[in-house]
Amino acid sequence: MSEPRPVVVLIEDEPQIRRFLRTVLPEHGYALFEAETGKQGLVEAAVRKADVVILDLGLPDMDGVEVVRRLREWTQMPVIVLSARAQETDKVAALDAGADDYVTKPFGVGELLARLRAALRRASRDEEGSQVFESGPLKIDLAARRVLLASSEVHLTPIEYRLLAVLVRHAGKVLTHRQLLKEVWGPSHVEHSHYLRIYMAQLRKKLEEDPARPRFLLTEAGVGYRLAVP
Repeated sequence: MSEPRPVVVLIEDEPQIRRFLRTVLPEHGYALFEAETGKQGLVEAAVRKADVVILDLGLPDMDGVEVVRRLREWTQMPVIVLSARAQETDKVAALDAGADDYVTKPFGVGELLARLRAALRRASRDEEGSQVFESGPLKIDLAARRVLLASSEVHLTPIEYRLLAVLVRHAGKVLTHRQLLKEVWGPSHVEHSHYLRIYMAQLRKKLEEDPARPRFLLTEAGVGYRLAVP
């Protein structure tokens, strides 16, 4: 018996994009349902029991950021924003509202499919409650509070470990500077983005083969950081 196809709800008012993804996504094993408005999309996401939502920000009835907020009132299903808005402020607003990722139009099929796979892997890991992250030579065991690189233990400061643990719990998801500062340092430090630069640089020195060209700890320019999933 074949596995059920992951259900994608596309909330998009551009007919060309809907038509394109209507061809591409089913070819790659996804069941696709479409909505042209935010209100319709919220209904579809609930009725279809979506595994992931792909969301445009410029909808005719409401802003996509508001759709994200409404979804987050009842579900943690992955939300990938697909938008022509390329401004960092738009990306940050969507991610701070609870979106998992952001792809800018025009987009490559390969990139969108990779982001979809990453979002679904993260959701699956959250359901299983996995406490171990592995990617190549890097292994992070949250339950044991151990970080191994090529089987050798890496010693981190308490703040370095807290920052890494937050990234692991949201592996594959873009986390904004504000989200990371709030989780690691607390709500009173959300404006202190220089803390992040300092500690991320320290983590890269300890975990990356080439800190200037990181493999694991990726920068989303002007937005935040993401731990790359294998």
